[in-house]
Amino acid sequence: MGNAILQLEPQAVWRNFFALTQIPRPSGHEEKIREFVTSFARKLSLECMVDEADNVLIRKPPTPGMEQLKGVVLQAHLDMVAQKNLKKQHDFEREPIETILEAGWVRANGTTLGADNGLGVAAALAVLESREIEHGPLELLLTSNEESGMTGAFGLKAGLLRGDILLNLDSEEEGELIIGCAGGSNATITIPCADEPLPPDNYRGLQISVTGLRGGHSGVDIHLGRANANKIMNRLLYHAHHHCGLRLSSIQGGSLRNAIARESFALAAIPASREQEFLDYLTKECTTIEGELRGVEPTLKIEAHPAPPPESVLEKSAVAKLLNMVYAAPDGVMRMSSDMAGLVETSNNLAMVKSGSGALTLEMLLRSSIESAKDELEVMIRSLADLGGASSVFDGRYPGWKPDRESAILTIMQQLYRQKFAEEPEVKGIHAGLECGIIGARYPEMEMISFGPTICFPHSPDEKLKTLSVGKFWEFLLETLRHIPLKPD
Repeated sequence: MGNAILQLEPQAVWRNFFALTQIPRPSGHEEKIREFVTSFARKLSLECMVDEADNVLIRKPPTPGMEQLKGVVLQAHLDMVAQKNLKKQHDFEREPIETILEAGWVRANGTTLGADNGLGVAAALAVLESREIEHGPLELLLTSNEESGMTGAFGLKAGLLRGDILLNLDSEEEGELIIGCAGGSNATITIPCADEPLPPDNYRGLQISVTGLRGGHSGVDIHLGRANANKIMNRLLYHAHHHCGLRLSSIQGGSLRNAIARESFALAAIPASREQEFLDYLTKECTTIEGELRGVEPTLKIEAHPAPPPESVLEKSAVAKLLNMVYAAPDGVMRMSSDMAGLVETSNNLAMVKSGSGALTLEMLLRSSIESAKDELEVMIRSLADLGGASSVFDGRYPGWKPDRESAILTIMQQLYRQKFAEEPEVKGIHAGLECGIIGARYPEMEMISFGPTICFPHSPDEKLKTLSVGKFWEFLLETLRHIPLKPD
């Protein structure tokens, strides 16, 4: 079934993309994909190196007669987000992605597709292997661990790249030229929490689940009003804890900082005398929540199934703190941009709520295109932790990418797009984080543009790639490489 994409045009890009789908490459487990691309370069007799941050850098000499063009860095990332549907059996560290072609789109079978950013990598590899494509001095920078902390970009050393222009191939709407993005930081709130034996009273065990949410990318999709499984689960547990005597044994909601939480699971114990009261409440509350979210989360499913009573439960006072904090924690859009219509300025994603290792933790990803607004959001979250007697840590900070509307390469690419497609490209900033801000901090004189094919619902099993957009993206990339300006005298 997956082989069908090999018949699509441009075949060089789809062939390389199919090869990438066969190589497991979740964030933090990129050894196999790194070996694949370095071997790819060696077979082409191209200069290749892996730096201390596990980034791969490949250099290709210019087409004869084009040596005087400014150097170009094609940039993409090696890893992919690993998300799957609840009942899907898939080992992202060992098994390939099964692709499905239908109605002009390519998707995966119950998992993320990895078009983010595999299609960008595939296009760059197609440029490297071609003997017909015209270009000046060329470098390919494939960064590591972008989806789980951008550690490859953070570890990139100044002075390594030689290019003057960076073309980031990690955008997700064909026809858009991205010239800026938000910065971000990670927040972790930790509540110490001991296990204690379940009281000897007559308790019933319950496995409570929130599933079927659409999730999505916490930068690209945060403005769509999609529900957060952590918030829904907390709403249910809060009432049960305060009014039905529920004791929480474990909780696991969300799996990635940069993905809107699609699922949450809790194991609890409830006094037998209050079980029916809780189930009646749950039935009523489910109807209320489903009504609130019907337009945006049509497949939401909230369930409570009998389970063996747990041997231990979490400390009651710590659970009370957790429930209060999750209720009060900001989630979603905080402010829209006043400079770019429709652009989110500041947001917070309450990505994960979990128990384990003697603690309850809340993990968040903060984003803003205004550094001071991000700082204020950090203060808000730190204050929330302080009020609850918990600790807070902020790390993984990365800078935003400030738009430059006067960029020479932007002007050239706008003109090329008009000439090629008789359409006006949209020039914009995005709320998602791109590595351009981090790379730009080390290479401040480098001009940068991000563009790509149309990818819907990245970071979720609904991820899909529009086939026709790949051809336009590819043609535009080649046209751009042919028209890179000359180096100054």
